Amino acid sequence: MRNKQIMDIKELSEYLGIGKSKIYSLIRMKKIPASKIGRQYRFSKNIVDNWLKDKIITKRCGSSR
Repeated sequence: MRNKQIMDIKELSEYLGIGKSKIYSLIRMKKIPASKIGRQYRFSKNIVDNWLKDKIITKRCGSSR
């Protein structure tokens, strides 16, 4: 895939390494940032990258409570 700033479903699927049906499911659940232009969804690479950073799950080491 070229270094595109705006991706369609197929390109996002390849970029994230998940199936198109999973992406549609995430859209329906409003879990992934998407823009609908006409009947097609488009995704900003920068927004998707920021979304991924926000979804990182880290393990706290040495946390005492």
